[in-house]
Amino acid sequence: MNRRRPAILVLEDGRTFRGEAYGSVGETFGEAVFNTGMTGYQETLTDPSYHRQVVVQTAPHIGNTGVNTEDDESGRIWVAGYVVRDPARIGSNWRATGGLEDRLATEGVVGISGVDTRALTRHLRDRGAMRVGVSSLDDDPAALLARVREAPRMTGADLSAEVSTAKPYTVAAEGVHRFTVAALDLGIKRNVPRRLAARGVTTHVLPASSSIDDLLATGADAVFFSPGPGDPATADHPVGLAREVMRREVPLFGICFGSQILGRALGFGTYKLGYGHRGINQPVLDRSTGKVEVTSHNHGFAVDAPLNEVIDTDFGAVEVSHVCLNDNVVEGLRARDVPAFTVQYHPEAAAGPHDADYLFDRFAELIEKKGA
Repeated sequence: MNRRRPAILVLEDGRTFRGEAYGSVGETFGEAVFNTGMTGYQETLTDPSYHRQVVVQTAPHIGNTGVNTEDDESGRIWVAGYVVRDPARIGSNWRATGGLEDRLATEGVVGISGVDTRALTRHLRDRGAMRVGVSSLDDDPAALLARVREAPRMTGADLSAEVSTAKPYTVAAEGVHRFTVAALDLGIKRNVPRRLAARGVTTHVLPASSSIDDLLATGADAVFFSPGPGDPATADHPVGLAREVMRREVPLFGICFGSQILGRALGFGTYKLGYGHRGINQPVLDRSTGKVEVTSHNHGFAVDAPLNEVIDTDFGAVEVSHVCLNDNVVEGLRARDVPAFTVQYHPEAAAGPHDADYLFDRFAELIEKKGA
C-alpha cells in the first residue's frame, strides 16, 4: 500500500490538488475527465475508450467491492491515471478475488487519493476537460505543470489502432446460431459480443485496420463499428470503410466512437464537447418511441447534425434518432434508405443501466429484415 506517500495532481491551467499515492507510485499524464457513475469502476478502468485519460471518480467511495476476474471489459486497465476521494480500506464482496489498489499497482496505474473530487469536478465542468499530470515522485507543481503542457492533447489524437485487437477472434452464438456479424474493433468491450451472442449472433472481431474484404470474408450478415478512444476527425480509414459498407447496403450498427465514424461517413462533422458525457445516469430520448432512457455514456466528442430535420446525404435520408435531454447533444442517427443506425451511448454497459439493451434486438431485426 502506498497511501501515505504524498502525491500531487496538476491541471494544465495550473490548478493543483494534493493527496496521497493510490495504486502505482510514479508519474502519468493524460486528459482529465470525470465519471459520475456510482457503480462499475472495474468496467470503467478496463474500458479501452478511456485510453490516455485520467479518470476522476465523483462517487466518494471507490474500491468497496474489490476486483474480480469476470467483470473486466478488456484484457487490461486502460486509464492513464485514476483519481479518487476516499478509497475503501477493505474490499468486501463474495465475487472479489483481490483489492482495487493492488490491481492498480500490479498494472502500473498511477493514481491519487484524498483529493476533493467534488471541487475538481466543478473545476472541469467550468473550464472543460484538459490535460493533467499526477505524480508521487515530484512534489514541485511548477515542474509538473511544465511537463503537463508538453503532453499531447486529445483533439487530433488517433488512438483506435493502439487499443484494437492484433488478431481476429470469434465469439460464438449462444444456442441456435441466427446471424454472423463482423465487428470492427476500435476499442470494443467484451460485453458487446456477449449481448449479441445472447441473441444467436456469432461475432467475428477484427482489427481496426481491416478492409471491406476482410469484413465480408467472415460471411457477415451485418457489420458493427465499436466504441473506442480518440478524435473521430482522425479516423479516415474507418470512415471510408463505413461508406463502403453502406454503399453495399450491408446492415450496419455503430456505438459511441462507431457512431461518430458513421456520422462522418454520412457527411456530418464532429466536435469536442466541453467536458464530455461520462456516467450511468444520462437521460436520452428515443424519438421513434418517445421513451426516455437512463443510459451509460463515455464520450468526449459528438456528431454535429441538425436535430429537427431530415438530412439528404450520399446514402439517402438520415435523421437524428436519439437526443440527450441534458444538453441536446446528438445521441443517435438513423438512415432511412440504407440499413444503418447508431447510438452515441452504451446499450452494452455491463454495470448498467440496461434501459437501452433493446438496441441489440433492433440490430437483429434489421439483419432479419434485410435477409427476408
